[in-house]
Amino acid sequence: MQDRNDAQFEDRLMDWIERRWRTVFWLMFLGACAYLLYYRWGQVRWLALSDTDDNLRLAEVKAWLGGQAWFDLRQYKLAPPGGLNVHWSRIVDLPIAAMILVFRPLVGEFTAERIACAVAPLLALAPALWAIVLTVRRTIHPRAYPIAFAVLMCAQTTLFMWMPLRIDHHGWQLAMLALVVAGIADRHPQRGGTVAGLATAVSLGIGLELIPMMAVAGASIALRWAWDREQADRLRAYAVALGGGCALAFAGFASYDNRRMMCDVLSPVYLSTLLLTSALMLGLSLAAIRGPWWRLAALAAAGAAIAVFFALSFPQCLGAPESISPELKLLWFDNIREVKPLTTKPWRDALQTAWLPLIGTAGAIAAFWQARRTEQAPVWATIALLSLLATAGLAWQSRFGPQAQLLGVYGAAALGWRLLPRLLDSASSLVRVGGTLVVFFALSGQVAQFVAMIPKPAKEVRKEKARAEADRQPRRCTTLPALAQLDRLPAATMLTFIDLGPRLIAMTRHSAVAGPYHRNGDAILDVQHSFRATSPEVAHAVMKRRGATMLLLCPGMAESTIYKARAPHGFYTQLMDGKIPGWLEPVELPGNSPFRLWRRID
Repeated sequence: MQDRNDAQFEDRLMDWIERRWRTVFWLMFLGACAYLLYYRWGQVRWLALSDTDDNLRLAEVKAWLGGQAWFDLRQYKLAPPGGLNVHWSRIVDLPIAAMILVFRPLVGEFTAERIACAVAPLLALAPALWAIVLTVRRTIHPRAYPIAFAVLMCAQTTLFMWMPLRIDHHGWQLAMLALVVAGIADRHPQRGGTVAGLATAVSLGIGLELIPMMAVAGASIALRWAWDREQADRLRAYAVALGGGCALAFAGFASYDNRRMMCDVLSPVYLSTLLLTSALMLGLSLAAIRGPWWRLAALAAAGAAIAVFFALSFPQCLGAPESISPELKLLWFDNIREVKPLTTKPWRDALQTAWLPLIGTAGAIAAFWQARRTEQAPVWATIALLSLLATAGLAWQSRFGPQAQLLGVYGAAALGWRLLPRLLDSASSLVRVGGTLVVFFALSGQVAQFVAMIPKPAKEVRKEKARAEADRQPRRCTTLPALAQLDRLPAATMLTFIDLGPRLIAMTRHSAVAGPYHRNGDAILDVQHSFRATSPEVAHAVMKRRGATMLLLCPGMAESTIYKARAPHGFYTQLMDGKIPGWLEPVELPGNSPFRLWRRID
């Protein structure tokens, strides 16, 4: 009798999950938001924006709310005297600014900023989770989406992009990628094509980081039309939505600087190419071309025309979009952690990042093979290809981690739907409980977390303790109490570390010479040369040219270790050794300040 009651309860629960999936979605979303807010509450309280991009985003929003023009995205508190030419758009600024404006009259400026920075990333989680739920319901089973949610909650690298205070654009771009996949999986061609096209346009309007994924997704829609003439409506809707959406994104959000022929943003370079692409896809979808091979040939001709147009019209954009100098690449860009291959990371970190993408790719390939003779085959082929591309990208740059884990959720959920019900139906309680946990941990990447907990050798533990102790003081430099000590001084432009610049300008009245942004190349080199040169006069000349009246250091900050290691006789090391040139005089700070500050006196 008990077994029968348990079976009936299980049936009712699964039926409720299938029928009331919208309610379950909101429960999952609100539960995730509550957990993430609880997890990051300490950082929210102190507005501890740990990433340089998050700090610059807040500085951009504050400048806009302070009267800066909509299309003027220059950050005038960096790279003086002309300001930093920021390559972003205001799309991501909108929810942050809206919440600040709403809450500022009620709770004051600082609390309004904390609320906006805490809630804005969670807003991006909503469309991402909605899209994942839809895709899993369409491609796996209407009851399988809780598995995908559980796997997503274990995808730490991806989940970090939606954490409170992570106000930069990556969370929104991941949401757009999930919506593109949902559009590809939609059984209604016109709706699916429209969703995929608009999501692609929004993603490109925000930034070009996901352009490889978006290009593959768009190509898959075109290839479905080549294979199946009935997919013409999907291709037509995608083409119209992509072209119209990109035009609107450019017209409404491209800054004055981004309206020039830039290679790193939705500028006239990519807008013209995308409009041509959309026109050709629209024309193909309207053409009465019979036979898949003829359609494939026509598609190949269109692709060749697009490639030739881009190569002949914009040859300067055929290389890396950042277009940075070899010196800047050597001194700065190659030292950025996220642009290094995952293989350069400690093996524990690499394993935790790569496990879910590898499992997800294998699961997506298996799902494609199982669905190869069904209408779901093109969808799973696309998911498998996207997942494989993102996973392979980890060997190039570790910044592929969030998108690789996001795409891995689909394949892992497909494997979970095949394996977990069988384990739960087992007559053995050991299999039902233990087997289910083991399989889920393996699929979600939690196994990698457990492996990473293997005790470390004593030598490695001692090194980590020493590193943590050494980092304790530098970490105080980005805290509000430490920065408040600087904010009491009259506004000034400071020569300081590149990675400290965004935090300084976001939280104080001061300006900085440089921030870690590729369009900021000349200013970055000025800082690099200043702290690496053996002659203090290099820094002296930079400060005069940039109008900097103060020199600010945070001893032991990660960036400083590069100067100390690669320029052991450089100006930074000289300052730390107490060799102060005559053109600098110390500025007194409270005894507990982690900073060292000097004023230029000539």
